[in-house]
Amino acid sequence: MHPILAQASLALLKSVLVDGRVLDRSVQEAFKANPRWGKRDRAFISSSVWECVRWARSHGFLVDSTDPAALLAAEWTLRGLDVPTWWQWQGLSTDEIRARIPLLESQPRPVRESIPDWLDQRGSSELGEMWDREIIGLNRRAPVFLRVNRLVSDPDRALAWLESHGVKAAKVDGWPDALVLDGLLPKPLKDDGRIELQDLGSQRIAPLLDVEPGMRVIDACAGAGGKTLHLAALMQGRGEILATDIHARKLEELLRRAKRAGIRNIRTEVWSEGFMKRHQGWADRLLIDAPCSGLGTLRRQPDLKWRIDEPGLEKIRRVQRRLLDHYPSLLSPGGKWVYATCSLLPSENRGQLDALIERGGSWKIEAEFTTSPHADNSDGFYAARLVG
Repeated sequence: MHPILAQASLALLKSVLVDGRVLDRSVQEAFKANPRWGKRDRAFISSSVWECVRWARSHGFLVDSTDPAALLAAEWTLRGLDVPTWWQWQGLSTDEIRARIPLLESQPRPVRESIPDWLDQRGSSELGEMWDREIIGLNRRAPVFLRVNRLVSDPDRALAWLESHGVKAAKVDGWPDALVLDGLLPKPLKDDGRIELQDLGSQRIAPLLDVEPGMRVIDACAGAGGKTLHLAALMQGRGEILATDIHARKLEELLRRAKRAGIRNIRTEVWSEGFMKRHQGWADRLLIDAPCSGLGTLRRQPDLKWRIDEPGLEKIRRVQRRLLDHYPSLLSPGGKWVYATCSLLPSENRGQLDALIERGGSWKIEAEFTTSPHADNSDGFYAARLVG
């Protein structure tokens, strides 16, 4: 184990667990700043940091410490690596860590599954017995899924193209545009418009909107546009999609992705106070991919469970209620809309829609789905289509 790589892992782990930085972004920035690190070096650092963040609480039990250097010692011991004598930490020795491993299964679920107490209580109260299975699913490493851009390719041709670049992939049963990778996608291929990185559950949301070529569609919380691009493909590049978000930088990324995908029917507008008035009654379809806790994505964002808390969850639910009360006015008569989140919690999902209807809304749920990290090998999503 090279000291530079071990220290780099420690610095990254501290930036996430102590300073509260976003895991994925921190790792990407470190790799960009150190181009001399080879593939094996990056794999060592990435796996060390990601697994320590994912299992911070259970590793803390094993080493009887919250010291980031101790968590790394626990991770390396679990992986069968020899922790160097020059590695210093506050906590139990490697022999004591090994002795504690058999005790982990008998610990309470928040320790065993490495989650905060409040989250375990919330998940249990809202999901009941399902919570046991879902938190196990959320602690698995997520596969890499792709969506084939039907405007320029199809799954068979995309598979052949990937294979020509030495990338192994396969179709996913029941998902018409999805491929699953055996390994990682080389960076140059990520910028090719034939495919987009997109989780399975996310790939179900755009089709639920029931769009047709020529329609006018608003993506009200578009972000960097994964679902916006999917909508454009389903509309065969015809009609108009208006994507809005409060972050101009994300919309710039959306337009960059649309250009490489050969999509020309998307325009963007940074959200402002006058947005609702300008577009009142304009849309045939509306997608509200609402801000949410993101708890359905813990496979890909394990640091999120250490950054969010109960007050933060309540703040998010208030934002969701405001969106539901106001955004459907963007629809023309007879229009349909979809409300979606990447959360498993019913209080963010069906519970919000039931409350909207109870407040006097004239909407009816026409179709809905929930994806399960445990059962579907997908991130946890909820989406419902509503009609007036």
